[in-house]
Amino acid sequence: MIPKLKFAKVLPDSLASQAYTRLKADIFDFHFLPGDRFSENEMSERLQMSRTPVREALFRLQREGYVEVLHKSGWQIRPFDFQMFEQLYDVRSVLECAAVEQLCAMPEAPPLLQQLAELWFVPEQERITDVPTLSVHDERFHEQLVEASGNAEMARIHHDITERIRVIRRLEFTKEMRIEVTYTEHAQILRAIIEKRTCQAKDLLRAHIALSQSEVKKITIQMLHQARLAAQLSA
Repeated sequence: MIPKLKFAKVLPDSLASQAYTRLKADIFDFHFLPGDRFSENEMSERLQMSRTPVREALFRLQREGYVEVLHKSGWQIRPFDFQMFEQLYDVRSVLECAAVEQLCAMPEAPPLLQQLAELWFVPEQERITDVPTLSVHDERFHEQLVEASGNAEMARIHHDITERIRVIRRLEFTKEMRIEVTYTEHAQILRAIIEKRTCQAKDLLRAHIALSQSEVKKITIQMLHQARLAAQLSA
C-alpha cells in the first residue's frame, strides 16, 4: 500500500497540475521504481485528491514517457529512459547555440543580456547560495538567452524542453561545487556573447551543457542504485 501524503488544499483548477508536479517529482526522486504498479485509487489516496485530476496527470506523464497504462491492471512506472533525456539535451544545445549566433550578430546587445549580466557578473560574496533559488535562476539564464534572440517559436520549443527536463536538472545542484561552476561558466558565456566572440561563446555553452548533462546522469544512476538497494533491504 502506498503511504498517504498530506498537502495543503489547492484551487480546483490547479489540481491536475499539482498532481502532475508531485507525481513527476516522486518518479525522479525514485519513490517509485521502474516496474512499480499502482492503481488510480491508490494514487488518489496518496495525493488526497479525486481520481479526475490524478488521471489527467497520469495521462500527461504517459505522453511524456514516464508511465504506461496496463489493460485492466492500473498503471506502471516505465524504465528510466536515458536516451530520451540525452536527445532532449542535444536539442536544447542546438537551440541555445542558434540563439547565441543571433545574439552575436545583433548590432546592440538586447536589454535581457544586461539583466543577465547584473545577476551573473557579481563578486563571490554576493552570489546566491540558496539552492532552490539558484536552480530557478540557472533555468531562466538559458531560457532568457533564447528569448533574447527574438525568435518566439524557438523560445517556445526551448521552454517545452525545459519543462520536460526540469525535475532531472535540479539534481545537478545537489553538489555544492556546482554553485561556483554555474556562476563562473554563465559569466564566461555572457562575456563572450557581449564581446561578439561567437565561436567561443558556442563552445563554452556546449561544454557547459555537456558537463551539466554528465553530472545529472551520474547522480541519477547513483540515486536509482540506492533506491533499489533500499527497496531490497526493506522487502
